[in-house]
Amino acid sequence: MEFVQPIRDPKIIEGIKIYLKMRSLRNYLFFCLGIYSGLRVSDLLNLRVGMVKGTHVKMKEQKNNNKKKFIIHPSIRADLEQYIAGKNDEDFLFPSRQIKTKSRLKGQPFHRSTAYRMLNDAAKHFGLKEIGTHTMRKTWGYLLYSQDPRNLALLMEMYGHSDPDITLRYIGVTQDMMDNAIVRMP
Repeated sequence: MEFVQPIRDPKIIEGIKIYLKMRSLRNYLFFCLGIYSGLRVSDLLNLRVGMVKGTHVKMKEQKNNNKKKFIIHPSIRADLEQYIAGKNDEDFLFPSRQIKTKSRLKGQPFHRSTAYRMLNDAAKHFGLKEIGTHTMRKTWGYLLYSQDPRNLALLMEMYGHSDPDITLRYIGVTQDMMDNAIVRMP
């Protein structure tokens, strides 16, 4: 398994949002919810329409069964409302456009490999490397930490880390610090 990086440049994040929105409102909202919530891909894919109708999303994370509550970023609210208009509360928020091969069910969430391809297509367009589905979760953490390093304790709790070094390494800050230290050398 490759180690993926967060997207560090806010201008590239904005570019990716525009790139995805021009192609698919579903994919744009998937990316935005990923970078604004810190959810794992498995949790994003299992969101239901009814879960995003308020100001906050309340859910249980699949991996560890922890309860999670997060605000829906105001910048995507109007697009989200347009996207879910006419959908039932129990519908998956990010359905596949295809009928599932084995189960023959329609309206099931798209597969994580689809998410990976979508993110990698966008990453290639912007010249990014080491990008994967976990990039969205890492980007969320990187942006929160960059906004205010005092958010480290919050990030440690949200990620379930017991050591600040683990969190800093996870969100790529340790690599940034090493790179900057080397560049500053005489």
